[in-house]
Amino acid sequence: MLAQFQMVGRVLFEQQLVSSHSGNLSVRQGEGLVITHRGSRLGSLKQGDLVETGIARNNRATPFASSELAVHRCIYKNSSALAIVHAHPPYAIALSFTEDTIMPCDMEGRFVLPRVLIVGKEIMAKPGELGEEIAEALRQDRVVVVKGHGSFAVGQLLEEAYYYTTVLEQSCRVLYLLKALRVNLPE
Repeated sequence: MLAQFQMVGRVLFEQQLVSSHSGNLSVRQGEGLVITHRGSRLGSLKQGDLVETGIARNNRATPFASSELAVHRCIYKNSSALAIVHAHPPYAIALSFTEDTIMPCDMEGRFVLPRVLIVGKEIMAKPGELGEEIAEALRQDRVVVVKGHGSFAVGQLLEEAYYYTTVLEQSCRVLYLLKALRVNLPE
């Protein structure tokens, strides 16, 4: 399992989808979950950077879990997700300030993520907030963006959630470039 966390964390960092100490990953294990340690560096995870805790219950390790633990728990309680990637993709975050929904216009984006909801429109959410709203959006979609903060993607594997994160960011880059070129976006 460590190798899976390391691979996804490293590529998220290398692709600048997280900064040195941002973002988090988790995998569901029955009534528990494994999540990255609070403040861990996804680009160079070690065994001590993984925290095992309950979905509904705390244990001794809980205080060391990511500050987004409450959101991960809420997603697992309300969906069939087995893995979550929370990243800070810059183009998606930029668009979250100007859009209510991201509608990819590139072929892969339209096929994989026909729409991406932006939640937390009225407030700038703090880590661990908006869990119910994020979980509700992820019951219908594979990825959601929290305004000004970042994305949460779900899958059956970390690699699948990572894939949705990269499709989101690539689509947002295309949208950003089209807006900069003042191209009328397709409906």
